[in-house]
Amino acid sequence: MKQFLVFVRKEFYHVFRDKRTLLIMFGLPIVQVLLFGFALTTEIKNAKIVVVDYAKDQASQQIITRVAASPYFSLEQTALSYDEMGKAFRQGRVKCALVFPPHFNQDLLHANKAQVQIIADASDPNTATTLTNYLTVIIGDYQSSLNVTATIPFRIQPEVSMLYNPELNGSMNFIPGVIALVLMIACTTLTSVSIVREKEMGTMEVLLVSPFRPLYVILSKAVPYLALSLVNFTIILLLGIFLLHVPVRGNVVLLFAESMLFIISCLSFGLLISSFTNSQQTAMLISMMGMMLPTILFTGFLFPLENMPLPLQVISNIIPARWYYDIMKSVMLKGLGFASVWRQTLILVGMTLTLLTISLKSFKIRLA
Repeated sequence: MKQFLVFVRKEFYHVFRDKRTLLIMFGLPIVQVLLFGFALTTEIKNAKIVVVDYAKDQASQQIITRVAASPYFSLEQTALSYDEMGKAFRQGRVKCALVFPPHFNQDLLHANKAQVQIIADASDPNTATTLTNYLTVIIGDYQSSLNVTATIPFRIQPEVSMLYNPELNGSMNFIPGVIALVLMIACTTLTSVSIVREKEMGTMEVLLVSPFRPLYVILSKAVPYLALSLVNFTIILLLGIFLLHVPVRGNVVLLFAESMLFIISCLSFGLLISSFTNSQQTAMLISMMGMMLPTILFTGFLFPLENMPLPLQVISNIIPARWYYDIMKSVMLKGLGFASVWRQTLILVGMTLTLLTISLKSFKIRLA
C-alpha cells in the first residue's frame, strides 16, 4: 500500500507540473460552461428595433414605452419614414420594425379596432418569428389592459411582414453560415497540416535549402488550397441554389471576391498554426477545435450575438467568419452591393493583412 501511495503521489506531481493537463482538466470545462451558458440559448434579448410612428398619439406612445421597457428589445431609434426604416434594415442595424399608421388612437377609440404593422428581417427566420411573437404578446398585453374597463372590447390587429424571406425558408440563414464554417475549418486545417507534414517527414529542410525563396515555398503550399476552396465554395453555392432553393440576389462576382478574401485569411490562420506546431495531430486539433467553436458561437448564424454579454460580443469582433457571414447575408440574401458591405470588407482586409504578416514573419526558415 505504501508503494501504491508513492506512485499515486508521483502521478499527482506529473499532473500539477503539466500546465497543458491542468488547462484541459480545469480551464476547458470552465470556458465551455461559461460560453454555453451565455451564448447557447434560443431566447432572444436586446434585439434592435426601429419605430415608425405616424400617429404620435397616446396609444402609440404607450406601446412604444412597453417595447422599450422589454428586455427583449433595444429601441435603436424612432424613424421618420419608411425610407429611413428601410435604410436601417439594409445596413443591418435593426432586426425588426414597428409601424403605427396615422390616427391610431382615434381608430382604437371610435372603431374599437386598429392596425399596427410589424416588419422583421427574415434572413434569419427563427429570430424573425421569435421577435414578431414577442411584439404580438406586448401588443396583446396592452390590448388586455384597455379591455379591463371597456364595455366594448378593443382590438389591435398586428400585420406581420417578413423582409427578404417571406416563405421563412430556414436554408436562407443556414447556407451562408455553413459556407463560413466549412471554409474556415477546411482552409485552416489543410494548410497547417500540409506544412507540418513536411516538418514531420523531414522534407522541409530540402524545400528551405532549394533555390526558391522560403516565401515562395510557403505561398506555393497555400495556392492549391485557395483554388480548391473556391471550387468548394462554388459547389456549396450551387447546392444551395438548386437543391435548397436559396436565391442569390446580389452580385456573384462580389460574392466570389469576398469569399477569396475570407479564404486568404483562413489560409493565413493555418500558416500561423503551422509555425508553432511540429505534429500533424496537434495542428489538426488546434485547427478543428480552435476554429470550429468560435465560428459556430460567434458568427450569429446559430445563436444571436445580441444575447451574449458584452465581453463575448467584443470577442466576436475578432472572428473573421463573423464579418464574412454578415457580408454573405447582405449580398446573397438581401441583394445589396459593395456600398453596403464596405465596412465589413475593410475589417476583413485588415484582419487578413495582419494575419498574413504575422504568419509570414513568425514562420521559421531554420528548423534547428
